[in-house]
Amino acid sequence: MDNDEIDLARLWGLMLDNRWLIVSVTACVFVLAGVYAWLATPVYRADALLQVEDKQGGVPGFAELSEMFVQESSAVAEIEILRSRMVLNDVIDQLHLDIRVEPDRVPFFGGCCRGAARIELGRLAGYADNELALAISELTVPRALIGEEMVLVAGEQNRYQLFREETLLLEGIAGERASNSDNTLYLKVDTLIAPAGTRFNVSKANRLAVIKNLQAALSVAEQGKNTGMLRATFTGTSPARIVATLDAITESYLLQNIKRLSAEAENSLQFLDRQLPEMKAGLQSAEEKLNAYRLQSESVDLSLETASVLERVVELESKLNELSFKESEISRLYTSEHPAYQTLRQQRARLLEERDQLNQQIKTLPETQQEILRLTRDVQVNQEIYVQMLNKVQELRILKAGTVGNVRIIDGAMVDPEPVKPKKSLILALGLVLGGMLAVGFVLLRAAFHRGIQSPEQLEQEGMPVYGVIPKSDVQVKISDRFKRARQQGALSLLAVENPADQAIEALRSLRTSLHFAMLESVNPVLMICGPSAAIGKSFVSANLSAVLAQIDKKVLLIDADMRRGHLFRYFRASRENGLSEYLSGQRQLDEVITTTQVENLSFIASGQVPPNPAELLMHPRWAALLEQLAGKFDLIIIDTPPVLAVTEPGIIGQYADTALMVVRFDVNAVKEVQAATERLERSNVKVKGAILNCMEARAGSGYGYYGYDYYSSDSNDSKGTRT
Repeated sequence: MDNDEIDLARLWGLMLDNRWLIVSVTACVFVLAGVYAWLATPVYRADALLQVEDKQGGVPGFAELSEMFVQESSAVAEIEILRSRMVLNDVIDQLHLDIRVEPDRVPFFGGCCRGAARIELGRLAGYADNELALAISELTVPRALIGEEMVLVAGEQNRYQLFREETLLLEGIAGERASNSDNTLYLKVDTLIAPAGTRFNVSKANRLAVIKNLQAALSVAEQGKNTGMLRATFTGTSPARIVATLDAITESYLLQNIKRLSAEAENSLQFLDRQLPEMKAGLQSAEEKLNAYRLQSESVDLSLETASVLERVVELESKLNELSFKESEISRLYTSEHPAYQTLRQQRARLLEERDQLNQQIKTLPETQQEILRLTRDVQVNQEIYVQMLNKVQELRILKAGTVGNVRIIDGAMVDPEPVKPKKSLILALGLVLGGMLAVGFVLLRAAFHRGIQSPEQLEQEGMPVYGVIPKSDVQVKISDRFKRARQQGALSLLAVENPADQAIEALRSLRTSLHFAMLESVNPVLMICGPSAAIGKSFVSANLSAVLAQIDKKVLLIDADMRRGHLFRYFRASRENGLSEYLSGQRQLDEVITTTQVENLSFIASGQVPPNPAELLMHPRWAALLEQLAGKFDLIIIDTPPVLAVTEPGIIGQYADTALMVVRFDVNAVKEVQAATERLERSNVKVKGAILNCMEARAGSGYGYYGYDYYSSDSNDSKGTRT
């Protein structure tokens, strides 16, 4: 199988093998989610509905051009205005949201108590519960104290003191405005109900931080497309407080909208007020010139034809002047490329063309008639414009006084009876899913980084034959546990004697058969049992394999060659002294170190006392002579060695053993570990014939199932194991 392929069967097996871990982690996360859902402060939501109507643009009072300036209100722009600092600043000032008050001792679940306290305080900042109440209507602090916590200590008869750390800032009485000595700190406490000595934490929050908090809690969206209906929602822990805050936001937005529209009328009014004196002066000047000319020339009234021309000229001049006013207003709103601006220019061009034609007609009149017409035209035009401007001024003043904004509050703020957060069912569901994901992720991550051998196939793929697979044993678990509890003191029971029908012993019998064929061509009957590391069950295999071989009437000698930490003597209730190290150092003779065991046909040589130089002793000629002498007395000599990767002795011992088997512990030793141990032995000219996979667990994820185990025993030992 390609290494990049995903083995779904193995993944499913991993889940089955770690099912209790997954269930436990999932249950823990689920319980934590439930505790959070129960303890979390509930968050409520209030909503309000506003309507932004179409806005009449351009110059208020000029109805004849209104169609050109009709604009649809931009919902996006109105939403941003509603969330702007301009609006929220007014809300902060109204509700004193930048003043923080909390008792020095906050009760358990105090968040809910603070939310309820706001109901009693209305638009004041403070705290109130069944025992305490503090309401503040004014708090002004120097810049250095913004965001800093101060302590208000209640005194007798509504008196109080305000401290910063241990420094007294000011003293005051509830209901009166108090200040410090240099008049940089002002405080007005409206209500103070608390026993003397009660402490309250008071602070003036940074205004920008408060605005950002309000913006985070405020959400505005248009209902539908181009409807002009805005739904504003505000969230918080206190139902009464969020209703008051949202109402204040909508009211502030409504007021600024009215001010914005009335400002347009005010601008137009100021423009006309500046023009009126000039127009009045112009009218007076024109009248004086006309009267003077009549006296000088003793002229008569205009003819009917000239009067008709004069009436038309006055009408054109009036329209041109009106267009000039409108162009002045439009120039403040649009660029010269705007369609409305272009329309005015086109109208002005037509009127100018018509006026030029009339001027050509006037030139055909007698000179006296031309001058009288010109002066009379100036008087009537100025008079018409002046009267028109007076009318517009009155209209704009009435408009300004009665300005109504294009925003309406359709639905005032109301709070949902049920909290919107925490959503307990959703939190529990997420806790369940998250717990399962964390547990599964941990299992997969551990499996990805864990390189322990989990099947014989992994060894065989590396070219190492597996001679035997030894499962874990319940009985050996108990034996090992007793030995550990005794702090590795006392005797170890030999499983092959205590429970010969155990699965592990049956597996050793199978190994015995395989070993018989493996050693048919061996030069000497010496078998070395080695392993890459410690604590992998090498001694267990050596002792019990020796016993199993002795049970078929073979004379077997077991040698504990681990002179550093050998403990094979505990299996045979023997003594460590008078062993291999004493023989190799010349302190004992051969018959003094060979011990007869409780197993018939099985003899044993202990490791002996720990020598200072184990490797040098094994390189002494006495070691080679010992094995040669023993080979003639026993059918099989089994040598238990120290770990290959820890010391050099296995390389020395293996040179005298014709057969070497390496014990590998399931899920402990990695393939690279086995390869390194094999390469080290090969450098010493020691050939490892194969491996023994010890402590095999029948896991679903290992791909090495339960087959073969139940044949030997009716007890289910699949999920149990032992360290052997």
